[in-house]
Amino acid sequence: MSPSDTLVIVGAGHAGGRAALTLREAGFAGRIVLIGDEAHLPYERPPLSKALLKGESSLASCSLFSEASFLASGIEHLSQVRVTGIDTARHCVALDTGASLVYSKLLLAIGGTSRRLDLAPGQLGNVRYLRTFDEAVELEKSLKPDTRLVVVGGGFIGLEVACSARDRGCEVTVLEAGQRLAARALPERVSEALLTLHRRKGVVVRLGAQIEAFRGEDRVQSVQLASGEQVPCDILLVGIGMQPNLQLARQAGLETGSGIKVDAFLQTSAEDVYAAGDVCEFTRGDGAFHRQETWRNAEAQGRVAALNMLGQQQLFDAVPGFWSDHYEFGLQTVGTLAAEAQIIERAGVDGGFLLLYLDRQSRLAGASGWGAGNSIAKDMKLCERLIESRAVLPVEQLSDASVSLKGLLRGAHV
Repeated sequence: MSPSDTLVIVGAGHAGGRAALTLREAGFAGRIVLIGDEAHLPYERPPLSKALLKGESSLASCSLFSEASFLASGIEHLSQVRVTGIDTARHCVALDTGASLVYSKLLLAIGGTSRRLDLAPGQLGNVRYLRTFDEAVELEKSLKPDTRLVVVGGGFIGLEVACSARDRGCEVTVLEAGQRLAARALPERVSEALLTLHRRKGVVVRLGAQIEAFRGEDRVQSVQLASGEQVPCDILLVGIGMQPNLQLARQAGLETGSGIKVDAFLQTSAEDVYAAGDVCEFTRGDGAFHRQETWRNAEAQGRVAALNMLGQQQLFDAVPGFWSDHYEFGLQTVGTLAAEAQIIERAGVDGGFLLLYLDRQSRLAGASGWGAGNSIAKDMKLCERLIESRAVLPVEQLSDASVSLKGLLRGAHV
C-alpha cells in the first residue's frame, strides 16, 4: 500500500476500531477514515451489561484507546455520520452529510441493531434495549432498588442485565419463550446450571413464556402472559437478539446471507471490500457459513481484515469462542459444539465442569465449561490448544480429572 492510499472503515465499533489500530501498528502511513454513527470512539460492548450497569465502569474504561492516543494515531474519525451508499465500481462511499469519499480499500464493520419486539411499541416510555453505550447509560439510571425489571429474552444480554439489576437491588423477572436459557448457544447441562444459579439469586425465570399483551398506555405497567399471569413492570428490557445491518451491502450488490459473505481472507464478493465483526458471515472447516456476535470474533476479525487490506493474505482460521459472567460464576465455550459429537463430562472444582466434544476420530472439536470465578479459564485455554492441535485423544482418560489436560496435550499424537 502507498501513503497516498485511503483506507475507509465503515463502523466504529470494536471490529472497526481494532482494524484501524492494526493498520497503524502494521506500518500503514496513509489516510485512515473511520466512520461511525455514534458520537463515541470505538469501545468494547461486554461491559455495557455488566460493570457499567453496576456503576463500576465508564466509557473511558470501555474504550479501545484514549482520546489522546487516538489523536496521536492520525486516524480520522467521522462521528455521528452514516454511509448511505457504496459504489464498488468507482471505489466510493456516499455520506449522509452529502459528501462522498473515495477509498483504495474498504472495510465493512457495520454490526447490527437490537431486534425490536413488535408487541412493545417504541413510544412506551419504559421500554429499553441494550446495544450502545448511550442505551446502557439510560438503563443504568433506571435500575434503582426495588425497581421491577422484566426482561424479555433468556439470552446472554438479558441474563447479564438480570445479574447487574439484582446486584442493585431490583426485582427481576425473565421471560423466555424457549424451554431453556440461551438454548442456541449453550449445551443443556450449562443452561441448567445457569437457570439454577439465577433462581437461587432471586430472579424469577419463566420458561415457555408466551407474551399475549403489554398493559399500560404511555408505559408498560404489566406484561400479560398467555397463561393468564400478569407480571408487574416498572422497566421492560427487550433482549431478543441482534439484526445484522445488511442494507448497505445488499444495495451495493454484495453477496449476503445471514450476514455479509466473505472468503477465507475476509474479502467480500466485491474487489477491495472486506467485512468483519458481527455482520460478517464466514466459512469454517465444514465449508458452511457462520456468523458470530462475540468480543473474540470482533477482535480477531478486525486484526485479520486490516492486515489483508494491506495485502498480507492471512487466512482467518481462529477457533471460535465466547464467555459470559453471571454473579460469581462464569461460563465459556470454544470450538464447535456439534450435536452429533461424543460428549465427555469432566468434573471441576466447587461444582464446576467441562463438556468435551469429540469428533469421530477422537479429536477435540469443542468444549463448554462452567465454574466459579475463573476456575475453568486454564482448562479452557488448554482445550483451545487441543482443538488447534487436531490431536487424537485417549477417550477413557478425558473424564478423569486427575489426568491433566496439559499432560494429554503433551502426550497426544496428531
